[in-house]
Amino acid sequence: MNILVKSATILDSKSDFHNTTQDILIENGVITQIDKTIENSKNYEEVSLKNLHVSQGWFDSSVSFGEPGYEERETIANGLKTAASSGFTSIALNANSNPVIDSNADITFINAKSANNIVNLLPIGALTVKSESEDLAELYDMHTAGAVAFYDYKKPIENPNLVKIALQYASNFGGLVCSFPFERKIAGKGVVNEHITSTKLGLKGIPALAEELHVARDLFLLEYTGGKLHIPTISTAKSVALIREAKQKKLDVTCSVAIHNLYFTDDVLTDFDTNYKVMPPLRTQTDVDALIEAVKDGTIDFVTSDHTPIDVEQKKIEFDHAAYGTIGLESAFGALQNIFTLKKTVELLTKGAKRFGLKKQPISIGAKADLTLFNPDQKYTFTKNNVVSTSKNAIFENETLKGKVYGIIANNQAYLN
Repeated sequence: MNILVKSATILDSKSDFHNTTQDILIENGVITQIDKTIENSKNYEEVSLKNLHVSQGWFDSSVSFGEPGYEERETIANGLKTAASSGFTSIALNANSNPVIDSNADITFINAKSANNIVNLLPIGALTVKSESEDLAELYDMHTAGAVAFYDYKKPIENPNLVKIALQYASNFGGLVCSFPFERKIAGKGVVNEHITSTKLGLKGIPALAEELHVARDLFLLEYTGGKLHIPTISTAKSVALIREAKQKKLDVTCSVAIHNLYFTDDVLTDFDTNYKVMPPLRTQTDVDALIEAVKDGTIDFVTSDHTPIDVEQKKIEFDHAAYGTIGLESAFGALQNIFTLKKTVELLTKGAKRFGLKKQPISIGAKADLTLFNPDQKYTFTKNNVVSTSKNAIFENETLKGKVYGIIANNQAYLN
């Protein structure tokens, strides 16, 4: 693949060309020249777009599709197209399919389905067999097949000894253990945040305590065992404080937050719109403020779209019975720019890859082209027309977002919207 990118502002703090406007020549998938003006002497395809900016390719640490088993929600092929259209050159895929991805053969299947795609798919294996929290899955076998982490998606491990053993065992090969922070017995039958809004609406509440107890437990376990722990999608101010304290102790822990938990509070629930039914639930303004501050100071290591396609039959029903989750890849860039500066947004979208074993190169001559192309200034109203996913459960529908993705260049291929 040969292509000449014209007049692109490079945003990459690790590149010698950071904050400069350059032409970028890419030949056979490798950046061969970066200069103010490059003549297209070989008549390559040219990319010349309004207010074009480029950065290192974006990464998302928590993406769900459906295949195998839930292809009506999203196939791997269309899911990767969605990621490419949304500016992501790499995504970590959760194991919540049917069957659950919990063996060497399952990881091999996922890798085969995504082979030679423009988007790098990094498979996450289940932490326990069938994600049932009874027995550890084949962690080392999945690791050798290419699993980048181990996580029972949105399912808490209730047995603390199982987490302890997982951390100890995975440390033998540098495996990353993910533990969803949710204490079921505290949450009970709650469906939204326990707060004034839940009382007004007559919906059962999930106390912040349900998350925080679990975070505290897992941090104590990590301190005892060592190893590498990732706590996905935290949502409360107290969780932030607990993780900040653990990092001061030099524990090897990272955490993430879903973009919608930075953007919305539980005040949006007044119309019982099930697109706002997510896990963890939308919390209070105090929590949102604490989460945003934690992203800024680095306590929260990276953000995620937490992209979870859900078919219409499980969303267009009574709020109590609707499934949790929202799609988020398509809206990630535009939503983040409503919260953070462009510099911080790009930083957040390019962080996290290293934690999941993916090596990234600065935008430089001789590097493989792994680029996201975008216009950071274009504002638009997010509608179903912006959704590439098969499922349409978009929490950001009708929100005014800022930033248009033009496409990506990666793996010796180009995808332009």
